Order: sequence, then structure tokens, then C-alpha cells
Amino acid sequence: MNFMQPADLPSTSESVAATTSMALTIEGMTEPTVLRYFETLNAGELEATAALFATDGAMHPPFESAMVGPNAIAAYLKQEAQDMKLEPKQAVTKVLDNEQIQVQVTGKVQTSWCGVNVSWLFVLSHEHEILSATVKLLASPQELLNMKKE
Repeated sequence: MNFMQPADLPSTSESVAATTSMALTIEGMTEPTVLRYFETLNAGELEATAALFATDGAMHPPFESAMVGPNAIAAYLKQEAQDMKLEPKQAVTKVLDNEQIQVQVTGKVQTSWCGVNVSWLFVLSHEHEILSATVKLLASPQELLNMKKE
């Protein structure tokens, strides 16, 4: 009988990444870069998430100015996305006239203090780098007011 030695066991971060990768299923998802975006963000691998963006790629979060470039995006994610759990449910992909790829994903974001329905709109280069990621909250003004931290 072979037993794994402690050095052979996966680290906690490897276990989390493997679990996240196996558990994340998005109906209609055909674009591996966007799937990897959700996997790395949920695993807390924020530098890896930012690395999916093109050099001049932009993240457009709700109620914020755009963050441009992987370094700015990583800094933003470290500040704002630490306790978020993204739950993407459904995706629709289409190729645009300029050969860029557009992926729209709907789902939910869960934080320590609230959950909200969200839409993500990704535009990818033909090299599959993220050129743009726009995040929109799908909530009424009243729902947004009810989400204020106590």
C-alpha cells in the first residue's frame, strides 16, 4: 500500500484551486479565459486574475472609474474583492465583426454582508486576453439602499 508523504500532499491553496476548478460550471460557457477569471478570483489568486487582462485591458466596476492595466486591476482587486464569492450561472458568447469575442455572464456576487445579482460583460482579443470587463449590479435602487452596511 502506498501512502502519500506530507511533501506529496497538495497545499491548501492548491486544494482550493482544484476544488474551485472542479466545482465551477457556467451554463453556455465556451471561453476558457473567462472561466479562469472566475476561478482565480474565487480562489483569491488576484494577481493571476489581473494577468488575464491585456496590457491596456480595463476593468469597469460598478460606481467606479475604470482600472486600466494588470497592475491597476490587481491593486483594485486586492482592495475590493478579498471577501467576494462570484457565482456565475449563465454565459452567452459571440464573435464580433472585428474578431473580438464578447462574453456576457449573469450570476450573483456574495460578500460577507450581502448578495447581489450581477452581469459581467467581457470583450476578449483574438489572442483571448481580456480587453474589457464591465461589471453591472442588477438591483433596483431600493435593493441597493437596503444593502448599506449596518
